[in-house]
Amino acid sequence: MVGTRRPIRAVETSADQSVTTLELFFDLVFVFALTQITALMAHDLSWHGVVRGAFLLGLLWWSWAAYSWVCNIAKADEGSVRTVLLCAMAAMFVIALAIPEAFDDLPGGLPGPVVIALAYFVLRAMHLVLLWLIAEGDRVLRRTIGLFTIGKVAATALLLVASQYHGTTQTLLWAGALASDYVVTYLVDARGWRFNSPSHWAERHGLIIIIALGESIVAIGVGVTDLPISWPILVASLLGLGVCTALWWIYFDATVHYGERALAEEPPETRPWLARDAYTFLHVPMVAGIVLLALGLKKVLEYVGDAEHHRLSQPLHGVGLFALFFGVVLYLLGHVGFKRRTIHRWSVSRLTAAGLLVVAVPLVHGLPALAQLTALAVVLAGLVAFESFRFAGEREDLRHSEDPAETA
Repeated sequence: MVGTRRPIRAVETSADQSVTTLELFFDLVFVFALTQITALMAHDLSWHGVVRGAFLLGLLWWSWAAYSWVCNIAKADEGSVRTVLLCAMAAMFVIALAIPEAFDDLPGGLPGPVVIALAYFVLRAMHLVLLWLIAEGDRVLRRTIGLFTIGKVAATALLLVASQYHGTTQTLLWAGALASDYVVTYLVDARGWRFNSPSHWAERHGLIIIIALGESIVAIGVGVTDLPISWPILVASLLGLGVCTALWWIYFDATVHYGERALAEEPPETRPWLARDAYTFLHVPMVAGIVLLALGLKKVLEYVGDAEHHRLSQPLHGVGLFALFFGVVLYLLGHVGFKRRTIHRWSVSRLTAAGLLVVAVPLVHGLPALAQLTALAVVLAGLVAFESFRFAGEREDLRHSEDPAETA
């Protein structure tokens, strides 16, 4: 990959490549964008607002995923890739700054929806041009990149059209933009796609999960920044931390290990399909679930801290309650799909926990917000305790043997 003929200089990643500090720097901008999405949904706490937040997340995730593929092919902190990644980080930062005006432009200044559409085009164009140059001499890979370009151009065009509309029409055009990008990527034959390092791929996605979980913890702190500390705030904050800890355990106790091992054991010719399905696609519900949970935790802390208006005894309802419980449900279902795709088994315990949370929503509907959060924490604590006991031996084997098939 290194040569004087090339218009760029890129160094190929090795099989044991680790995530670089530059990739972590890039990820921090992505997580800043997640905080902006959470704030946007909290400002417009409606079903329409949640859908719009999900579309923004889909847009940003697809951009992040595109560069995670690049950095699995070429080292992020060497050669021309470093410069492109820094420029891409700037484009993503612009998108994050414009998120409050993604759908409703504020008076004065630049048109927010247009800024996002153009920044997205720049972000994706740099990615595709970089890949095209890296793939010099590889006709199969260049054909694949050319097909990807169709989805990216269509998505940008629809976002620009959407910037001229409002309400439902605008939202539907956003849906079309995301569909064109996601569907084209899924349908394009990944034959010839390069995939160099299973360990780097698994580590990169694990880090984005833990950084996103950190954003949920930040949401807890932000929710009580201007409030005097009290027992209800302490209890709610610790329960929220416990929920985030359970989500961390669910991913990092076993999932991260059998996912990486499944990638390493997959034949090279089909490994890109597994990486795409299990990580690029099936990590979407995990990250989306974390963002929804952050929104729910933010609302709980607002309730328990608002003693002046006697909201401690009031329940979350509607979108707030949905975000709190179904964010975790979505996260668990993402894990169920991930396990099925990687080691071809169903996670009955996590399916059961997701089902219990769905059933719990109408049961806790009239309880105070703090009690609703307690119910969520109890279900997750039960899941962690059950899996810790039931699969203790298998999980130990996973860390010290070659066969991940018996893990939870």
